[in-house]
Amino acid sequence: MENNPNSSRNIDRKFIERNRRNQMKTLYRKLNSLVPHQSSRDPISLPDQLEEATNYIKKLQMNLEKMKDKKIMLLGIEKPNMRVNGGKTTVGLKSPRIEIQQMGSALEVVLVTGLDSQFMFSESIRVLYEEGVDVVNASYKVVEDLVFHSIHCQVRESTSGAARISERLENFIYDSSSS
Repeated sequence: MENNPNSSRNIDRKFIERNRRNQMKTLYRKLNSLVPHQSSRDPISLPDQLEEATNYIKKLQMNLEKMKDKKIMLLGIEKPNMRVNGGKTTVGLKSPRIEIQQMGSALEVVLVTGLDSQFMFSESIRVLYEEGVDVVNASYKVVEDLVFHSIHCQVRESTSGAARISERLENFIYDSSSS
């Protein structure tokens, strides 16, 4: 029997194609296992499995967008607006937000600003210092175009009171954002 080079190429092609199909089956099974299914025990055709996976991913994307919007609403943050400065587009908040809570002698200040309003944090610390408040801890976290500042303070007995501190901070924040 003669060794035919065409027959060995055909065997190689068949082997490669079989491996490709097996790999695709494994990937389809893996994808199918990640998609929640209804309790039906009937086998689902491959195109139906792919369509089901596509619909599930689209549903997850819509839920993610809804959750982002809900988070923004719950935090009381206005959506960013676009400003043009000398031909350069920047994103900023319509207005910063401040929330002040007093729990006994502890005072918590949460300040939410845009990336372009970092000075408000240091100025808020200055106002607290002027009012005779001891800053115990200060931190921040950047989420997309927002900066969340958290300042934990201890109010001294000689301090003029949380109401005055709140009023000064709010006036500073809102006066700064309107200019």
